[in-house]
Amino acid sequence: MTDRKDELAANLAKVEERITAACGAAGRAREDVTLIVVTKTYPASDVRILSELGVRHVAENRDQDAAPKAAECSDLPLTWHFVGQLQTNKVRSVVGYADLVQSVDRSRLVTALSKEAVRAGREIGCLIQVAFDATASGRGERGGVAPEGIEELADLVAAAPGLRLDGLMTVAPLTGEYAGREQAAFERLMDLSTDLRRGHPAATMVSAGMSADLEQAVAAGATHVRVGSAVLGVRPRLG
Repeated sequence: MTDRKDELAANLAKVEERITAACGAAGRAREDVTLIVVTKTYPASDVRILSELGVRHVAENRDQDAAPKAAECSDLPLTWHFVGQLQTNKVRSVVGYADLVQSVDRSRLVTALSKEAVRAGREIGCLIQVAFDATASGRGERGGVAPEGIEELADLVAAAPGLRLDGLMTVAPLTGEYAGREQAAFERLMDLSTDLRRGHPAATMVSAGMSADLEQAVAAGATHVRVGSAVLGVRPRLG
C-alpha cells in the first residue's frame, strides 16, 4: 500500500505542478482552480489514499461502481461529483451520495433529481452539460445539451426544489467544428457561462479539461478540472 501511496503522491505532485504552471501562464491564482480526481474503475482504497494526500473532490461516472465506493468512503471529508450520463432509474441512488451532478442535460432528469433530492432532504448542485458536438436532436454523442438549450434547462434547475444551479460543464468534443480545438471549445464555454450568469449570478462553476487538456481549460478560465489517468494511471480496458 505504501508503494501505491508513493505513486499517487508523485502523480498528484506532477498534476499540481501542471495546474500551477497553467495558472501562472494565464495570470490566474492557483486557488481559482479546483482539482477533481476522477476515480472511476479504481478501488475505494485509492480514494482513501487520495483523501490522506489532501484530495477533497472526487468524481465517478457509473452508479453501480460509485455507490458502494462512496458508502465505503462515507467517513472521509470528500465532495462527490457524478460526471457520467445519468439514467433516471439511477437518480435515487446517485442522490444518496453525490454532492454535485455535472451531467444535467434534459428536463426529465431535472424532474427526477428534484424529486429524489426533496425525498432525501438534500440539496444537489447541478451543472448543465454542454455538447459542442450536438446533432439535430439537440444532444451530444456523450450526452449534453446544445448551447441553445442551456437557458431553458438552467431556468428549470434554478426553479426546482432540492436543486442548486452551479454552472456549466463540457467534454472536449471529438467531432464537429470544435474537434481538435479544445481551447476554442473551452473559451466558448466561458462565453456561455458569462451569458448564464446574467440571469443566474451564483452559477459560477465551469468544469472543463481532463488529463490531456487541463492547460487549455485553465487558460480559458475553467474553475474546475477533472483529472483521472494523470493521477491514478492508465485504466485497464473494460471488456
